[in-house]
This record gives sequence, structure tokens and C-alpha cells, in this order.
Amino acid sequence: MPDEMRELAGVPVLICDPAGPPVVTVQDALDLIGAAFLGAEVVAVPASRLDETFFSLDTRFAGEVMQKFVNYQLRLVVLGDITDHLSASAALRALVYESNRADHVWFLPDLSTLEARLHPTP
Repeated sequence: MPDEMRELAGVPVLICDPAGPPVVTVQDALDLIGAAFLGAEVVAVPASRLDETFFSLDTRFAGEVMQKFVNYQLRLVVLGDITDHLSASAALRALVYESNRADHVWFLPDLSTLEARLHPTP
């Protein structure tokens, strides 16, 4: 499946193909941002497409990627199981916890959780 635009809870989301090119550099992240400019407000990237350095916070790669999405006013959602990464890093656990409390970057297990999170609260 190629990357596809879909509406979830009324929000345009670019859903990235798990088999798509890996995000290894900041330029790779910018390429996703460019693809999102077709109307997406959210970019959902499978965790499997993110280079291992993303989950190793001492590389600062995650921070650079997340900041690019914030600068371009797009939400970044990392989809999938990152349990192994979380168990290896207290700093990553803290980042995920704080990110999920905010509105710009979320770490979620699947698309149904994303859709539920996008539903407006009454």
C-alpha cells in the first residue's frame, strides 16, 4: 500500500506505508512533510519506518524530526509497538509520556487509537 491520504474523525491524515522508505535523516522527515502539504494535518508514520537512532535520544534525531513537524504545524504520530525501545530507555519513556499529553507528537499503537484520539471532545 502506498502512503495514502485519509480522513479520520474529520481530520486529514497522511498514513504512511509500513513498507515505504525508512526515515533515516532529517531530509527524509522533510520529504514526509512535503507529501503532507497536499492537505494533511497529521502524518502517521509506522515506528518500523523510523531508524533506530530515532529511539536513541542521545542522537538528537527524534528531537530534530519532531521539531520539523512542529515548525510546519503538522502533527506527527508514531504508530506501532515501541515496547522494546521504551523498556531500554527511561528518557524515551518520559518523552513518550509528555508527548502523548500534548497535541503535536503522539506515540500510539494503531490507527483506531489515533482515530479515537482525533475525535473532538464535547
